[in-house]
Amino acid sequence: MDLINQALEFEKAKMSHMSTSDRVVASREAKRLILAINEIYKQTKDVKLMDIMKRLTVKKKKIEVRLKGRLDLNY
Repeated sequence: MDLINQALEFEKAKMSHMSTSDRVVASREAKRLILAINEIYKQTKDVKLMDIMKRLTVKKKKIEVRLKGRLDLNY
């Protein structure tokens, strides 16, 4: 259950005032946590694990938006 503690700690961490390299590291860490929790979820089908993965995915997407930039469709 150390993995779940790492995920919850990552979720609580502040993501403001990060450098680009810090964002890349955070995105990779989120991906690692999501994939590791997914392996456990496949065996247990625990709803709590799915909720954790969803929250981490939201945070990962926010980080990646800051890395890639927002797509502006209004020319």
